[in-house]
Amino acid sequence: MRARFPRVLRVVAIGAVLAVAGLVIPDSAVKSTEVELVKVQRADGVDLTPDVVWILAVGSDARPGEDMTRTRGDALQLVGMNTKTGAATAIGIPRDSWVSIPGYGSSRINAALAYGGPQLLGQTVGDLVGVQPDYVFVTRFPFFEDMVNDIGGIEVSNPRWFFDENLNRKGFKKGRIHLNGYAAMAFSRSRHQLIGGDFDRSANQQRVLRGIQGKIRARAAVPGFIERGVLSVMAHMHTDLSPAELFRLAQAAAQVVPAKITNCVVQGGIGNVGGASVVIPNVDQARRYGDAARQDATIERC
Repeated sequence: MRARFPRVLRVVAIGAVLAVAGLVIPDSAVKSTEVELVKVQRADGVDLTPDVVWILAVGSDARPGEDMTRTRGDALQLVGMNTKTGAATAIGIPRDSWVSIPGYGSSRINAALAYGGPQLLGQTVGDLVGVQPDYVFVTRFPFFEDMVNDIGGIEVSNPRWFFDENLNRKGFKKGRIHLNGYAAMAFSRSRHQLIGGDFDRSANQQRVLRGIQGKIRARAAVPGFIERGVLSVMAHMHTDLSPAELFRLAQAAAQVVPAKITNCVVQGGIGNVGGASVVIPNVDQARRYGDAARQDATIERC
């Protein structure tokens, strides 16, 4: 196994991070109700290639006792991994993006999870970007915090100082900073003090993903690491995937090459619908990202 997959482990999800990172962190203490991974059912395979796997990673905004697959999603990252070349890309989607949700009219894109669960959210994101995900990974934020703590925290490059009066009043310093599980969650979810609002928040989520990748990459070479990770996932999350399919996803993650990772965020403008502030996404840009990455999980530039 080590001879076949010698490259370091790098995963581009929230919660991304989240998606594939959850596959490779053994011995996590989270409960099975904290994580769900589902295979997307679709009528055709126009977006499928033999080499590229697409996972929509979602951080659920569910409160204790709520079904995390039937509440609004918070962090949305569409992650593509090329199992042949080792390339990977993450397309960040602001949660307040105003889009058409099949069967429900227009609403914020994160409402699709509440309306129809992971399947509908996957379809809605796929309609925006032009790439339908193969899988949707949903997690509560406590899982994310536990995961980051389990690996000893992460380091991220923060482009500017900011704070959040609810999540972190002391703020996050500019430059290279260390984040524990709670701080990584706060860094990923804060937006009110960011100049770019939802867009900068999505970019910060991708910075956290890179931090997770950097911390766990050395462990990919540890004998049995992927195998133990798959067994741990089976014990801690609900999924309709078989152990063999989980293992194939872990293998795909193990082939990602750090130098071949790109992160882009769908931009747009700020609008007002019924008195509520929403993001009007740049659909043409979203489609350009999808067209560029569909076949090889590569975007030359954002």
